Amino acid sequence: MTDAGGAKGGRGAQLKHTGLRPGWTTGACATGAATAAYTALLAGDFPDPVTITLPKGQTPAFALAAEELTGEHAMAGIVKDAGDDPDVTHGALVRASVRLLPAGSGVVFRAGPGVGTVTRPGLPLAVGEPAINPVPRQMMRDHVAAVAERHGGSGDIEITVSVDHGEEIARSTWNPRLGILGGLSILGTTGIVVPYSCSAWIDSIRRGVDVARAAGRTHVAGCTGSTSEKTVVAEHGLPEDALLDMGDFAGAVLKYVRRHPVDRLTICGGFAKLSKLAAGHLDLHSARSQVDKSFLAGLAAGAGAGAEVAAAIADANTGLAALQLWPPLGDLVAATARDEALRVLRGAPVQVDVLCIDRAGTVVGRCAPR
Repeated sequence: MTDAGGAKGGRGAQLKHTGLRPGWTTGACATGAATAAYTALLAGDFPDPVTITLPKGQTPAFALAAEELTGEHAMAGIVKDAGDDPDVTHGALVRASVRLLPAGSGVVFRAGPGVGTVTRPGLPLAVGEPAINPVPRQMMRDHVAAVAERHGGSGDIEITVSVDHGEEIARSTWNPRLGILGGLSILGTTGIVVPYSCSAWIDSIRRGVDVARAAGRTHVAGCTGSTSEKTVVAEHGLPEDALLDMGDFAGAVLKYVRRHPVDRLTICGGFAKLSKLAAGHLDLHSARSQVDKSFLAGLAAGAGAGAEVAAAIADANTGLAALQLWPPLGDLVAATARDEALRVLRGAPVQVDVLCIDRAGTVVGRCAPR
């Protein structure tokens, strides 16, 4: 497998600094399994190991843990390796079953046993859809197209993704509360699981600030993930060594920058995560802080939204659903998060601005430096 890190600065350097081993998302495993199954259906044999290409160009190879081939159906399974991350899906067997469809059908996704179905609005998938997120779907489509071109197929297939014991595992996640019922979500925007360790990651944030200051950077960005990094680069053209992968540790960035100032700090992340910062949470991990829709409703009401809109926001399923009900919440959350960041900075000579994004990386809220 290729290395998930190795960069000179930013996210890759932080991962290397922790010494923790990265892993692979359920989306990457499902893509590998679907690629192997479709290849077997067209070529008569399973590639083992099966190699896929991730969105950033890494090419992991996965050994097959299960395979089955009949005339019109193929199934392959891959055991998820989450690396050193304490992921509840580590060791789970992710299966993809493939069958051919009539020409023009495209790629159709189904939820098999252990994969959930969306039952409430506010997620990046429509109600009734299998809980296979957009990036894993696109990864599978791309690999299906490549296999079809290589082996003379049409690319019109049904992919049913399942996870052994997934419904049981999902009880340890937030899926039931979000209205994803029947199992797990197939996730991943990069295909890589970044290992989670509070002490190691906070230390890596500090080293990231030190590296940026030593390189003479006066503007750095704390980003919650790879999508927010791309947004910051597009907005501000920051070099790699000015990018801090803060993950969920907004407080760690702010407290260290308070003691080791830079002229400007941009905070960029998903609207829901940054709504937690706006509400005063410095640890944005879902196990330790939740999106407070009542807080969002109060912000909206204070900014002139009607009582009916505020009540709907308070009752929303997710932060994204709340934003969709009243889009001005984006800028309002950005400004409130900036003010909370300034409170934590306690007068340190650092200007702060905030960018809130959606899952696609589109800016849905911003505020000017202050």
